[in-house]
Amino acid sequence: MGDISELKRVRLEKEQLLQDQGINIHPERYEVTHSLKDSRELADGTKGVRVAGRVLSKRKMGKISFLDLRDIEGKIQVVVKRDDIGEEKYKLLHATIDVGDFMGVEGEIFTTQAGEKSIQMVDYEFLGKAIRPLPEKFHGISNQETLYRERHLDLIMNEETKKRFLLRSNFIKLMREFLWERGFIEVDTPVLQNTPSGATARPFITHHNTYDADVYLRISPELTLKKLIVGGFTNVFEIARDFRNEGVSVNHLQDFTMIEGYSAYYNYRDNMKLLREMVIYIISKLYDGNTTVNISGTDIDFGQEWDEVSFRDLLIKDCGIDIDKFPTAAELLAEIRRNNIVLDEENIEQLGRGNLIDTLYKKVSRPYIIKPTYLTGHPTDLSPLARSNDDNPDYVDRFQLIVNGQEIINGYSELVDSEEQEKRFIEQNTLKENGDEEAMSIDHEYIKAMEYGMPPISGWGLGIDRFLQFLTSSYNIRDVVLYPLLKRRDNVEDDEDEEVEE
Repeated sequence: MGDISELKRVRLEKEQLLQDQGINIHPERYEVTHSLKDSRELADGTKGVRVAGRVLSKRKMGKISFLDLRDIEGKIQVVVKRDDIGEEKYKLLHATIDVGDFMGVEGEIFTTQAGEKSIQMVDYEFLGKAIRPLPEKFHGISNQETLYRERHLDLIMNEETKKRFLLRSNFIKLMREFLWERGFIEVDTPVLQNTPSGATARPFITHHNTYDADVYLRISPELTLKKLIVGGFTNVFEIARDFRNEGVSVNHLQDFTMIEGYSAYYNYRDNMKLLREMVIYIISKLYDGNTTVNISGTDIDFGQEWDEVSFRDLLIKDCGIDIDKFPTAAELLAEIRRNNIVLDEENIEQLGRGNLIDTLYKKVSRPYIIKPTYLTGHPTDLSPLARSNDDNPDYVDRFQLIVNGQEIINGYSELVDSEEQEKRFIEQNTLKENGDEEAMSIDHEYIKAMEYGMPPISGWGLGIDRFLQFLTSSYNIRDVVLYPLLKRRDNVEDDEDEEVEE
């Protein structure tokens, strides 16, 4: 591309030339009549059209020039004739406008002989100079880390990236639409919390200066949302940013977006039905009525009936271990080792039985579940917030939706017995004291809220990032997050400073 400092100097000189001509290089606003996307739908001959965008290409052919204006949703070709805008303005345009600059254009809509919808310029305004040149169109950005760190460049240069994030936005819109139409109310709950509860995960810790106390970034809004059921909400949901201080991989981020919903008077099977309807509704809207999506080369039809398998039966099938026969973590770990199964966990000896079972399942079963499948029958010690099954208290009324080897939705009938909940919190706290960093802490405020009375409740959570990762066949979950957190770089000009962790 050339020396950045020299290229910036040339562009600054062009900016100075604009100022010398009395042009405001930082205008306050520009009145548009149509977006770039909408302008392409206008009939030929429509006059007085005013659009604005970034110049992504510029071609001069004597007395006529061509520009491409683009934004996140659309583009249009601008045809500039010297006789239409005058020789002085035509020369100034070419002397000062670079690829990357913003400009406003007024003109008439027409279609070229090649079939390209265009606007014939009669006037233009300079709207913003790109001092730093964009990456070259055909070489672009090759460093994956730079695409994550400087997503704005990725969005400018790559059409697939634009489509992916417009899909994400539409996905969230459709979720809200579905839930509002079914009587759910959206709320916001605190990110900073006194107790790291709501899920089994290692929390982020920060310090509140005014209170002179350590607080935690929430790992889930679950307990706060269930307090709202105590307060009188019947159907409630939140799109929440959650934080879990765990490992980073192509399928995991330490800060991520979840949607969680809770319904009074539901059980977990009511939510299994609701969420199947929601997923089919969203996918059919996103794909013009089609419920089949090609995911990493495999066609997956969400419109068909979804399979259901119990946790115990799945593990027996996949590794021959019957978890009912091993009531302690030590006995189960011995059986896992006897079967020569190596689990990727540093502190395997410190895990409680529930987390050990979960680690085993993620190793031998989950990666191989491709079509939409509900996993049910989770052990109680894996689900400290779920309601025990009436027929077998060693298991809870819980479900997970697994697609393409990933957990997409997690839900269950909630535990509403305050005494049983306190007992499970104590058991979790003991595990934490013995080294299981992902075990829960006791949340006394939640226990107190439960003692005011809770109706039957069922709740669920859906990982938006993870759902979109498999929906778009993205290898890395960061591909569907606008600005994922990366290690700090010492030199902002260095695009080759480190590899992206996996």
